[in-house]
Amino acid sequence: MARALLVLNGPNLNLLSQREPDTYGHEKLPDLEARWRQHGADLGFDVNCLQSNHEGVLVDALQEAGAAGTPIVFNPGAYSHTSIALRDAIVGAQAHVIEVHISNVHARERFRHFSYVSAVAIGVIAGLGTIGYELAINAHHTYLTRTQ
Repeated sequence: MARALLVLNGPNLNLLSQREPDTYGHEKLPDLEARWRQHGADLGFDVNCLQSNHEGVLVDALQEAGAAGTPIVFNPGAYSHTSIALRDAIVGAQAHVIEVHISNVHARERFRHFSYVSAVAIGVIAGLGTIGYELAINAHHTYLTRTQ
């Protein structure tokens, strides 16, 4: 039986391939989600993908996944730098989160150098493009395999 895994994407990630393709790539989110589902299935995960531009929807998803013990690959987008609510949802739900950013946020504008999520995530992957999501799925698999 496959174990659930959530890939959660925050604001503006629905615009992948349209918004700054030199920074975020040319792939469309639905195509990426299909790739992540397949990659996860190859590792024994049933991958559910959710993207929202609304902070409360992301908070609800973090709380639900955390309560269920579902590992999360999370790209909070711009909310990384502003949302204490997302940080508190991760902590409150004891969610197992790996934070992912497509671009290298540390090589960009200064305001992107800080993330409220990073301090409460298991780990952070940034700057490796969309392959970072697969790496995060791999990391969850490895972590779960070693702790069971």
